Amino acid sequence: MIRVKICGITTLDDALAAAEAGADAVGFVLYKESPRRISVEQAQEIISRLPPFVTTVGLFVNQPTQWVRVMSERCGVDVLQFQGDESADYCRAFAPRAIKAIRVKDRESLNPMGEYDVRAFVLDAYQEGEYGGTGKTFDWELAEAAKAHGRIILAGGLTPDNVAEAIRRVRPFAVDVSTGVEGHVKGKKDHGKIRAFIQHAKAAAAS
Repeated sequence: MIRVKICGITTLDDALAAAEAGADAVGFVLYKESPRRISVEQAQEIISRLPPFVTTVGLFVNQPTQWVRVMSERCGVDVLQFQGDESADYCRAFAPRAIKAIRVKDRESLNPMGEYDVRAFVLDAYQEGEYGGTGKTFDWELAEAAKAHGRIILAGGLTPDNVAEAIRRVRPFAVDVSTGVEGHVKGKKDHGKIRAFIQHAKAAAAS
């Protein structure tokens, strides 16, 4: 079984399309420097209208703990994804709701994973000065190695065309996509791509 997260949701229409297509989770970027940023009020409104049993994820980057605590409660996200340089102690303060992103450049990028006690790790491609959403892939052999540290959510450059291969090679706990299901505008999802991504992911996991 594979779980699928559609991240960078900015509209109710896109959130409902993801849920109807079978997404297990939807993600909201609560970081003002991102082109996919969404306000707490917008996230709250979308979450309030989602069907039950869809996990909601708030993405944060190097923000003060109290701000994260207050804003996550206001918008009602279930899981907190820390995408920046947050320490193990920082993430521990949000247990058991925290997952941590690791930007993978090489095998040494995996070394800090042993310090964290989180529910899962999101593996994303490293790019200087970026905290995700780059649309770049990385060496999936490193993702396989990372499984020694806990549950892996594979991200980074996934698309409807390559997600099946990624799942067959890595066998992650979940896959996470944002750029790969967008059209020409960042933050606006292509509903056909969402459906294709989820269909290909679920089919690959079942094979």
